[in-house]
Amino acid sequence: MTNKFKYSDSNKRYHTLDYFYKNKFKSKVFKVSLNGGFTCPNKDGKVGTRGCIYCSRTGSGEFAGNIKDNLLKQFDDVKEMMSKKWPNGKYIAYFQANTNTYAPLDVLKEKYETVYKLPNVVGLSIATRPDSIEDDVYDYLEKLSKETYLTVELGLQSIHEKTNKIINRCHSLECFNKAVKELRKRNINVVVHIINGLPYETKEMMIDTVKYLNNLDIQGIKIHMLHILKNTDLYDMYQKEKFHVLSRDEYVSIVCEQLRYLREEIVINRITGDPKEDDLVEPTWLIKKFGVLNEIDKYMVKYDIYQGDKIKNSN
Repeated sequence: MTNKFKYSDSNKRYHTLDYFYKNKFKSKVFKVSLNGGFTCPNKDGKVGTRGCIYCSRTGSGEFAGNIKDNLLKQFDDVKEMMSKKWPNGKYIAYFQANTNTYAPLDVLKEKYETVYKLPNVVGLSIATRPDSIEDDVYDYLEKLSKETYLTVELGLQSIHEKTNKIINRCHSLECFNKAVKELRKRNINVVVHIINGLPYETKEMMIDTVKYLNNLDIQGIKIHMLHILKNTDLYDMYQKEKFHVLSRDEYVSIVCEQLRYLREEIVINRITGDPKEDDLVEPTWLIKKFGVLNEIDKYMVKYDIYQGDKIKNSN
C-alpha cells in the first residue's frame, strides 16, 4: 500500500521530527541534551516540595549531560560521539533536566548563549513548566527566536485536573493556556509534553487531551508512556494501589488513535518513553523502544490510518 501521508518520505504515517529537521535544515540534525543545573519550583518550595510523582532524581534528565561538567564539555562529549557517524550533522542544544527557564534572566542568557552560537548549532530547545516563565524571559526568548531556531517545550501531561492533582503537577490548565498564548504571541515554537497511562486515566481521557491540544496553536507534541521508576512517589503509589499499567498493545492503539486527531503539520517530536533501564520498574516493554515504534507503524498500515485523518474525515 502506497504511503499517502504528506509529511513523509518513508513508511511513517505521521510527521516525524527527523523528517521535519531534514526538510528545514537540509541535513541530519541531532538534539544534544544538556543539564544546565536548574532546579524546579515544584521541588524548591515555591509551589511544592516533592515534584511530580513520576519525576526522577535527575529531574527527567537521565540522558542529559553530566551536571558536574560545564555546558561546553557536555556539548562536546555528545558531539564527538555523533560526529563519528554523521560528520556533517548539525545540532540543536536541548536544555532538558528540570525547569530550564526557572532562573534570573542574566543566568539564562549566560547558559543559552554559551551553546547556541557554537559552530553547526542551528537551534535551541528549552524544556520548562508553564508557570516558570517571567515577562522579561518571554521578551528575551522572542529576541532569541530571531537569532536561532527556538523551541520551548511545555510540560502539560494531561488536560484533566483530577489527574494533575494525583500526579502533583502543581499548575493549572489555565496556566498552561496562558503560556502557550504568550509564546505564540511572540512567534515562538511550542512543543507540548503529554503522558499516556497516568493513574486511572481511560483511553477516552487520553484522546481528549490530544483533541484539546489540536485546537491550540502548537507546533509539536511529545507523547510519552508513563514509566514507574525506583525512588519516586509514583513507585510508592504503585506499590500500594497497583493501578493499571498499559500493555504495549494498549499503548500502541491509544497512540495511533491520538495521532488521528492531530493536524498533520504538528510535528511528533516523540512517540514513546525512553526510561533509564536500571531504574525502570514498569512497564518493562518500554526497554525495546524500536519494537514499540515498529508496532505503531504496523498498526497504522493494518488499519490504513494517518495522522490527522479523523479531522479530514469529519470535515
